[in-house]
Amino acid sequence: MTHTTPAIKPTNVLFIICDEMSRQSLSCYGNQLVKTPNIDRLVREGSCFTQAYTPSPICVPTRASLATGQYVHQIGTWSSAEPYDGSVPGWGHQLLDKGHTVTSVGKLHYRSAEDNNGFSEEIMPMHVFRNIGWPIGLLRDQIYSYDGAPEMAQNVGAGESDYTRYDAKIAAESCRWIADAGKQQDASETAKPWVLFSSFVAPHYPLIAPQKYYDMYPPESVDMPLNYAQEERPQHPEVAAMARFWSYDDHFSEESLRKGRAAYYGLCSYLDHHVGMLIKALEDAGLYDSTRIIFTSDHGEMLGNRGLWGKSVMYEESVGIPMIISGPGIPAGQRIDTPVSLIDCHRTVLHSVLGETQQDAATHSHSLIDMANGFVPDRTLLSEYHDGGCTTGFFMIRMGDWKFTHYVGRPPQLFNLKDDPWNRMIWEAQKYIRTFALSAWQNSVKSVTRKRSMNRPSVTSK
Repeated sequence: MTHTTPAIKPTNVLFIICDEMSRQSLSCYGNQLVKTPNIDRLVREGSCFTQAYTPSPICVPTRASLATGQYVHQIGTWSSAEPYDGSVPGWGHQLLDKGHTVTSVGKLHYRSAEDNNGFSEEIMPMHVFRNIGWPIGLLRDQIYSYDGAPEMAQNVGAGESDYTRYDAKIAAESCRWIADAGKQQDASETAKPWVLFSSFVAPHYPLIAPQKYYDMYPPESVDMPLNYAQEERPQHPEVAAMARFWSYDDHFSEESLRKGRAAYYGLCSYLDHHVGMLIKALEDAGLYDSTRIIFTSDHGEMLGNRGLWGKSVMYEESVGIPMIISGPGIPAGQRIDTPVSLIDCHRTVLHSVLGETQQDAATHSHSLIDMANGFVPDRTLLSEYHDGGCTTGFFMIRMGDWKFTHYVGRPPQLFNLKDDPWNRMIWEAQKYIRTFALSAWQNSVKSVTRKRSMNRPSVTSK
């Protein structure tokens, strides 16, 4: 469906993205334990999308989709060994072509800073290892478990890590950049709107939080994972295969599990502190009222629920993400149940900076600004996974209250999110076929993927 966004006043964009934050870990999404007052402020002053999803629940593929507004299967960034290289132009390239400044600070996880990634400048970028990434993500024969799994349980608690120190530098550099932007705006009445892409690592593991933030969550008081008992864990063959590969839970005791969850919550509050620093920098520079702020994450985190840690599966904790937008023209204090995707940030940034934008035939992206003001697109949302640990590709689609996961060559899963937001109850697929015509869901997957290959070609270690 073609949709032309209504014209709005162009503004700057501060795009804040973090890594591995499940929306269920934020107080503004209902978590009564975690303290995130600065992110809560963005919700009070803007709009919060309660049903936001990643296009792929792992870093490298989803960041390519974020850059381009296209799904993983469209651009071929299937796995962590196929990072974005700038060859498919994204929102950054379009803004650069129109003379706007587009700056990144922090983690990108693209191929290389030598590529044209759509930024005027990349400050302290983190890209994939040796410009290659993680070739294990290409394998499908599962000859072993992930050898880094023990580290997650072994390195938990209070302290500093390379990532927490990196995030502190990202916050400081972002604040410095904002202060300079404020001075430049004061000196020029014709300055074009800019984009600052501030990309943090927290709350990505290692599950080590600075002492001040770890102490906010005594391990003995944190909640235990959902569906953690052996008899409550998923029995689906592909999910079981993923659990064997990502064998994090095999290395946790109850003590280290509680410390790990406490540290994760501490990292969420640590990130929130940095969000507060950026908000204050905008206010001090006189830019807060002329800047729209987007806050989101690349994907979620299972955090032990169902015996799973990390991401890479299609349960809500992994595939669901926070999505908040605030600033000029955004209704305040609004919670929106319309399903949205990280790919929608593509058109949102263009809409915000340029004032209007037309639907790009290559993308499924829609403006969050439009949706915050009542527009409801007629579409099916997609998330897909073809990376480490899987023996086959799998796809999640979201239509109305229903979520359907299609595993190529494996049984499907079906959940009703209205009645079962935590995906505890799997509907009987055969019963659904008879009653609601499950084939319609499979046809939806095919239509969203535009009849391209639905499964990355298999690579084995042989």
